[in-house]
Amino acid sequence: MGAIKNEIQYNATSKRIEELLAIVGNDTPTDNKDFIELDLLSDLLADYEEAYLPIESPTLVEVIKLRMFEMGLTQAKLSKLLGVSPSRVSEYLNGKSEPTLQVARTISQKLNIDANLVLGI
Repeated sequence: MGAIKNEIQYNATSKRIEELLAIVGNDTPTDNKDFIELDLLSDLLADYEEAYLPIESPTLVEVIKLRMFEMGLTQAKLSKLLGVSPSRVSEYLNGKSEPTLQVARTISQKLNIDANLVLGI
């Protein structure tokens, strides 16, 4: 079994994995032929996806908007939480300005966002 080389092989492998997932369960022994096949195909699929279908990291704006949704925050509530004006929050969310280092630290702490993402590292 070699590497997946193209989209046709990728799609066929995905379909076979779906078939195997219907057969293999948590109680399937690791020496079962279907379990082994599923394990091997999953690795091949993951390698192909990593090489040809990489997932891009989200932008700071996307993460802030997600966190706002999760926390039930409006722009007005976020501005109070961060200690900045609502218009400044709007500028951050529209990509018109970048937060200062102090505000970036507050975003990281109050919204629980990794500091490296906030700082663009």
